[in-house]
Amino acid sequence: MIALSGETLMGLRHLARRGASPVTRTLAGLPGGIVTRRRGRGSEPEDVRLWAEGDDRRHIDRNATARTGQLYVRTHHDERDRAVILLADFRPSMLFGTRRTLRANAAAEALALLGWRIVADGGRVGLVVASAAGEATVLRPAGGERAMTAVTGALAVAHARALETAKDPDPPLEPLLGVAASLLPSGGHLVIGSALDNPGPDFERLLGLVAERVSVRLVLVSDAFERARRPGFFPFALSDGRRGSLRADGTGERAIDARLADYAARGMAGLRLDVEAGPEAYAPLMERLDAVL
Repeated sequence: MIALSGETLMGLRHLARRGASPVTRTLAGLPGGIVTRRRGRGSEPEDVRLWAEGDDRRHIDRNATARTGQLYVRTHHDERDRAVILLADFRPSMLFGTRRTLRANAAAEALALLGWRIVADGGRVGLVVASAAGEATVLRPAGGERAMTAVTGALAVAHARALETAKDPDPPLEPLLGVAASLLPSGGHLVIGSALDNPGPDFERLLGLVAERVSVRLVLVSDAFERARRPGFFPFALSDGRRGSLRADGTGERAIDARLADYAARGMAGLRLDVEAGPEAYAPLMERLDAVL
């Protein structure tokens, strides 16, 4: 499957809600007496404790750290308004796949599943799409099914445009980190669906800076060929007729898992998304990711 339809992404709302935990009936701190489950970091301090590997750097208590010379983090009560930006990578390197569909399509499916869960819990969802098709697609966070209808439609349109520029080189992801972070309040959430190929020379530094202000979570997309390939040279052919060979070192799956472990140690938890698995397998993964947003 190469094309991505808005109708398919709309249909995922039923799969996203399957097995969802009951909503705790607490009044949200939003106009209109909206009933929702309280989620997020919040602004009311709850406790101060020593830093542990994997803690979010945004929660570092600078006063306690300066006073004691050891890293301390501050925990907070739940926040009533949860804003999430979904960053979908549709750059040319994501328009690749050997099983079921393209990596870009798998990222869109997973992010749509997550978005449907978030709005069902009363949260707000926005979108940033990276591609080689010129200006990025940007939607500010909004709530309700209308917001997710806009997100799924924007994903489909952006994907169709991306297919037209599939032969172009990857632009860096770096500029879109700032765009996504600017749409979020402090303590908001950024979820990146990408294989993180060619993100740009300054990507890791900028990602660390963004993670100091908002929560960053990663959905690292992986094609079966990347994980299972044996060492050697593999021929390939592109849509424009060009041919060549790719050298594989046989460390694909270990490298992906090691990358996720490194991000987790820096306070940016994530998960591996196998392209060939499909939305039925993605739904419980997005339920787990939703639980830590």
